[in-house]
Amino acid sequence: MIGSALNNLWQSTGLFGFLGMAEGFGIGNIIMILIGFVLLYLAIKKGFEPLLLVPIGFGCILSNIPFAFIAGIDPSTGDAGFIKLLFDMGISSGLFPILIFMGVGAMTDFGPLIANPKTLLLGAAAQFGIFVALLGALGLSFIPGINFTLHDAASIGIIGGADGPTAIYVTSRLAADLLGPIAVAAYSYMALVPIIQPPIMRLLTTENERKIRMQQLRPVSKLEKMLFPIVVLTTCAILLPSATPLIGSLMFGNLAKECGVVNRLSDTMQNALMNIVTIFLGLAVGSKMEASHFLNLNTLGILVLGMVAFSIGTGAGVLIAKLMNKLDPKHPVNPLIGSAGVSAVPMAARVSSKVGQESDPQNFLLMHAMGPNVAGVLGSAVAAGVLLAVVPFMEVLA
Repeated sequence: MIGSALNNLWQSTGLFGFLGMAEGFGIGNIIMILIGFVLLYLAIKKGFEPLLLVPIGFGCILSNIPFAFIAGIDPSTGDAGFIKLLFDMGISSGLFPILIFMGVGAMTDFGPLIANPKTLLLGAAAQFGIFVALLGALGLSFIPGINFTLHDAASIGIIGGADGPTAIYVTSRLAADLLGPIAVAAYSYMALVPIIQPPIMRLLTTENERKIRMQQLRPVSKLEKMLFPIVVLTTCAILLPSATPLIGSLMFGNLAKECGVVNRLSDTMQNALMNIVTIFLGLAVGSKMEASHFLNLNTLGILVLGMVAFSIGTGAGVLIAKLMNKLDPKHPVNPLIGSAGVSAVPMAARVSSKVGQESDPQNFLLMHAMGPNVAGVLGSAVAAGVLLAVVPFMEVLA
């Protein structure tokens, strides 16, 4: 009897699971826990977007502890772990992306975009990678062991916008079974912007192009800033209703910031709400890095395509900026700000400024880069709306 009790105790330990003696657990869990520690190292030691990588890395570790069932359902009791509850409540439902966009809107100054409207083209160009990755995902389906539908491909493509909330929102509606790897890929590439983008930017620009100094932006009036969210929302509602949940929440947050009469609401969206949702969302995203679901060919294909989409989006923004200089040499644009057209705000803008100052320490590009950066947020939301409207229609035709 004592032997049986000791055996039951042994079988309930994490070591028993890590050794692969229980179904569904094994060396893969150890690998994923180590990956979780790598994410924590990058966040804490290297400073790569700790607000994202700390909760994601910790969620990855928690979800791979055998028999804890933190990110799943305990088969013995039927109770869901607390991170699974967060995932079902906020990510599967699409609620967290909406709240994140609300906070982003309250934190964003669209003044640089209003002052230099042509940077909207750079934000649009950076979304090119989304559609390249969509086609790439469909192409990968010809490889044995990988099977992506049109819905799957659209969800994978949206990673190229480097916008985690948008990727989650689209995937929750088109390919919910891929939420885990797509969310992880989108947020990982957002956090690794300082590593991924600079080599691409240097490759596509010359030293002289990186030294281009842009004209000072004109002052933007309070009235212009207040009218901007109203005009954008109205245009979106008329032309692309499928994008209004994301753009509507973004514009609501921005109007609350700019109107100046609801400072308490704006402050809550910028700070308390944003921080709470970031914690919950990071843990929930990290929880989808369970070894049993993460270590497979489909996930590998998603990670590769996400990197390709993000790299193409970065390069497209830079190349369009160079084209703009050819068409309008009297008002030169530093091509580096084109890379900020991806939606990682304000990370991509900071990287553009940093790479520019490597060539000219007195060249301050941050405010100029914020134009395409915030345009990228709008661009990714519009791209999401297009996918949500077109993909179901295309599948019906097929």
